[in-house]
Amino acid sequence: MRWLAVLILGALSVAPALAREIDPAERREVPYDASLPACSDAGVLGNIQNRFSSSEWRFWNSGAEILAFERVQEVAWRPWGLDYIPRRFCSGTVLTSDGLKRRIDYSIREDLGFIGVGWGTEFCVAGFDRHYAYAPACRQARP
Repeated sequence: MRWLAVLILGALSVAPALAREIDPAERREVPYDASLPACSDAGVLGNIQNRFSSSEWRFWNSGAEILAFERVQEVAWRPWGLDYIPRRFCSGTVLTSDGLKRRIDYSIREDLGFIGVGWGTEFCVAGFDRHYAYAPACRQARP
């Protein structure tokens, strides 16, 4: 029992030393401005549509496309804190070319576009995560 008490006291005395100061991403040497487009922005949805159909054609030899977006909403804004790269997490429903409505989860990330310029997106359409990068059921694409 004494060893447990000593271990707990030791852990509690070290905890303040492990704490770090939060430095918002906007105050870094190369700052972020935290201005990202909305979840329903036409540029964001168009980017997702184009990348989806392109990857389906190139990697899976499929003609699948996203035809429409429905009930798009923001799920989280900077869920991990101010000192991380600004991200907006969104979710909604898409109508795919096979006639089914599927859940889509995506994030809009600052300065993570092509070669680090502009915003970028990561997305997962349920039923089309063939390599299970966001398994199970696109849950890893959410915050």
